[in-house]
Amino acid sequence: MLRAGIVGLPNVGKSTLFNALTATKNAQSANYPFCTIEPNVGVVTVPDERLKILADLCKSKEIIPTVIEFVDIAGLVKGASQGEGLGNQFLHNIREVDAIIQVVRCFDDENTIHVEGKVDPISDIETINTELALADIASIERRLARISKQAKGGDKAAVSENNALTKLNELLQEGYFINLNDHFNEDEIEVIKPLNLMSVKPVIYCANVSEFDLKDGNDYTKRVEEYAKKQGAQTVIICARIEEELVELGEDGAKEYLAELGISDSGIDKMIKSVYALLNLITFITAGEKETRAWTCANGTKAPQAAGVIHTDFEKGFIRAEVTSYKDFVENGSYAACKDKGVTRLEGKDYVVQDGDIVHFRFAV
Repeated sequence: MLRAGIVGLPNVGKSTLFNALTATKNAQSANYPFCTIEPNVGVVTVPDERLKILADLCKSKEIIPTVIEFVDIAGLVKGASQGEGLGNQFLHNIREVDAIIQVVRCFDDENTIHVEGKVDPISDIETINTELALADIASIERRLARISKQAKGGDKAAVSENNALTKLNELLQEGYFINLNDHFNEDEIEVIKPLNLMSVKPVIYCANVSEFDLKDGNDYTKRVEEYAKKQGAQTVIICARIEEELVELGEDGAKEYLAELGISDSGIDKMIKSVYALLNLITFITAGEKETRAWTCANGTKAPQAAGVIHTDFEKGFIRAEVTSYKDFVENGSYAACKDKGVTRLEGKDYVVQDGDIVHFRFAV
């Protein structure tokens, strides 16, 4: 299951956002540092309006969307890489996630304590990025110390690893998140991956604002967006407190409240979809009378490997895939009509599955 970690300094709205994301009150939210100690975990469905439409057409008994696991991680403070606050536990929890949502305070409120005594979103971001980079640098240096003798002895694998890690170490001195694909080739990336470094994980900056700035943002959010753009990261503007309140109002009440604020969509849906897109994932679908179900795979996955997402036997015994695009299926209304119109295709092992493909895999055990 995909995991996204919600991180940030204390009192920036992490637990409030988590409550809204998971529509629960499992995450305690209070106005003091380290309110969250053990990470709270919640499983959240990825919004996909296509599933309901397909389920109606196929008269499915059940709809099963794809999901992401969100982890609300304890607040970080300066010095976490050296064990300050809950640093060691915090860093361990971040290493276990696939993507990072960094919540940044972009609102003024004299009644909510800021751990640094002032609201400065870029300073907050750099505090976290620096601590993650310092912890990663320490991991890299320990690894370099272990392989240095082999590298000096001419061991090709050790030399390759030494070169990749040395280059990464230099990049991390800047304190930024690193997109490995921008700086390293495939062989180098394979060397780096086992270290499970935090500074190479994809990141979304979540600018948490007051309800008055939700529609258009503010000077704080503009600074965050500029910073994120330089890193190639994404920014989502959200009011965690309002999103938490929307949960209490129900679907109709939430729509009315958002309309009053001049907003059409919940920031939560944007957040979840952003995480999915950030990880470069797509959804393919299986649909029938029993169920309509979304399945997750990496963009660029070929048909046999996509079949393996459902069951390993499907990949091992893959013969071919019957594929219909979502658009064609909705236009024609049924499998029979799609076959009659010739829009259902038989694809082989080299077919790259596309987002929204409705697929029936044929296989032999």
